[in-house]
Amino acid sequence: MVDKEKNLFIIGDVHGCWHTYSALLGHWEPDTELLIQVGDLVDRGRYSHKCLETSRNLELTHPDGVVFLKGNHELMMIKFLQGKDPRDHWIVNGGRETLLGFAEAVLDILSWRGWLEERGLVWENQHVLVSHAGVSFTENPFDEENRQGVLWNRGTLRDVGKIQVIGHTPQIGGKAAFTESPPSWNVDTGAFRGICLTGIKMDASGVVLEEINIPTDPRDIYEKRVDHLAYALFTK
Repeated sequence: MVDKEKNLFIIGDVHGCWHTYSALLGHWEPDTELLIQVGDLVDRGRYSHKCLETSRNLELTHPDGVVFLKGNHELMMIKFLQGKDPRDHWIVNGGRETLLGFAEAVLDILSWRGWLEERGLVWENQHVLVSHAGVSFTENPFDEENRQGVLWNRGTLRDVGKIQVIGHTPQIGGKAAFTESPPSWNVDTGAFRGICLTGIKMDASGVVLEEINIPTDPRDIYEKRVDHLAYALFTK
């Protein structure tokens, strides 16, 4: 069982920016901090496959010390791997880049379906609730298909009696954004847009101890939009 009394190190949307992700992970203190990533490890950047590999390895080596949540991009990827994406919704929303990265590394993308399906939607303790997009005013916030649910919401959050920590909507100022009412932190700082990747450290009661902002490593970003080559490589 995860030790919920550790401090928390919560990382925003990575989107395939592996070099940047690795630099931020260098600030994690496993003995005293629970690592939580809010989802959207994949898509848009060059190295989704390496972000997934790094995360799974951390889960294997620190089984009680890490939590990797599901984001809407993981859900879109799962549907594609299940053959349930007839309109290629994932492909046009960053999946091209992920497919190309797997193809260039000669890796089997289908082998990741199970790990992705196992991702949870929420981590919480008595004071803090972490999810990809936040709990909003909707009847079924934990329905993965609900566009106002915890994978997709971009609207006002509901007061759940805890501090919410979310990603999903990039904060272009390069800093995590705090909203006072209801209390929430957004830690998506647009890594794939060339801004930065952010992690915040909190104690178990939700008091922020430190914010770390790592500028996006240029190696993580495709210079030009990836075309349909990736899809062709997967389907040939």
